[in-house]
Amino acid sequence: MSNFSKLKDLVMSLEGDFEKFYDKQNSAAGTRVRKGMQELKNMAQEIRTEVQNKKNDAAPAAGAAGAGAKKAAPAAGAAKKAAPAKKK
Repeated sequence: MSNFSKLKDLVMSLEGDFEKFYDKQNSAAGTRVRKGMQELKNMAQEIRTEVQNKKNDAAPAAGAAGAGAKKAAPAAGAAKKAAPAKKK
């Protein structure tokens, strides 16, 4: 949960700069907002990767449980259908 706290802290730290930029047209605050939004983007990507890795690591154990587990997605090649034959 510390990632969520860091995310909230980052968003809250940008509040003043958002107000300065949008309400007072302070362009330096806009630069800080852009920098903060880039940090937010990077943090979001790190969290997405972490969640996906945890999900993938837990998948074999969850699959054994059976009842509430979703079906696994078909392999990439299995999802494609053959193209229809061209008429002569």
